[in-house]
Amino acid sequence: MEPSPCPRVATGQQIGAGWTPALSVVKALAALAEARRLGGQAVYWLADEDHDRLEVATTVGLREDRILPHRFRFAAPDNTATGWLPWTGDHQREAEALWGEVPLPGEPTLRGHALALGAPLWDRGLRPFSPTDPALRQPIQEELERWRSLGLERDLVAQAQRLEAAGVRFGLDPTQQSAWFSLDPRTGRRARLEPSEPCPRGRWLSPGAALRPLMQSLLLPGLEAVVLGPGERAYWQLTEPCWERVGLAKPRIISRPSVFLLPPGAALEAGDLEPLRKGRWEDFPGALDGAALPSAALAGTPDPRWDPALAGRFEKELDRARKRLERLDRRLRRDRAAAALGMDPERLRQRLFPLGRPQERVLPGILWLRQAGLLDRMLETLGGAPPLVLLEER
Repeated sequence: MEPSPCPRVATGQQIGAGWTPALSVVKALAALAEARRLGGQAVYWLADEDHDRLEVATTVGLREDRILPHRFRFAAPDNTATGWLPWTGDHQREAEALWGEVPLPGEPTLRGHALALGAPLWDRGLRPFSPTDPALRQPIQEELERWRSLGLERDLVAQAQRLEAAGVRFGLDPTQQSAWFSLDPRTGRRARLEPSEPCPRGRWLSPGAALRPLMQSLLLPGLEAVVLGPGERAYWQLTEPCWERVGLAKPRIISRPSVFLLPPGAALEAGDLEPLRKGRWEDFPGALDGAALPSAALAGTPDPRWDPALAGRFEKELDRARKRLERLDRRLRRDRAAAALGMDPERLRQRLFPLGRPQERVLPGILWLRQAGLLDRMLETLGGAPPLVLLEER
């Protein structure tokens, strides 16, 4: 373990190609902003022993504002931890075809790729930290074995039952997901360990997702706070009974802010995001401005003196015409919303919610990491710890 600076603020993410998703950049800068406020050190935990290959390989590129879904392929056995996935010349060329210039990794692995892309953050004072460094990991094996002997799985299951009874959703089922794995430090192969199964000789104990916060505090003495997203905060609740059992203090949790990058000239406020995402153009101030909707022009009714068959036909024709005019209703609302927002709302929606999701969850972080001015403005803004940040692109 390392000597304890005072204090430390940590965050992290499973290492994805192109630093996907971009929200990992937000987490990193939020941790750095908090560490500066405390006069401490910010640490970025490279979750390189996770093995969700689909997540780390799936990303997107951009071409003339079009989203180009892409998935990298890695020649490694199943359940190989992400830090050991090979990053070859072919991967580098794929990446450059997606995003343009991409820094060369210092080692031919996905971990090396992530470290190279994160250089603008390291230059600003964030410290990268790999929990798979043998010099750090080997010395804690005895302590992890002690933890395993405590039967923490029972605590996790009991806590899950309490949370479920209280109606709390926590996103991780400790009866199905293993609390402990073995990790081969030579190959990166990770394998589930049953409660009574010993860790094979020459392999490391590797805590599952619910217990990983404990190992994070063990490896990072002086850890005062962590920046977590909603999913992480949910399963951290499972770990509540375990901190005292292993003799560690739980760090303070800071909720990860969300960041949206607005096109130049867009006049958008935080309260506009949800109606924009759902395409509710009528919710924007001045969207109609007293103008009548085209469909309202068809307010006629059949004359009672008409033949019933004729009246029925009239109503059907009127209904068909009204449905066609309702398309013009939406166009009118969209035009008026464009005047309020400073640009076409549909284009703005596609920009901020590509594939129907917030841009920070879809775009790769490399697109933000290469913009020094953006990182500085984001870091300055996140120093106030706002839950939602809207920044105009420059």
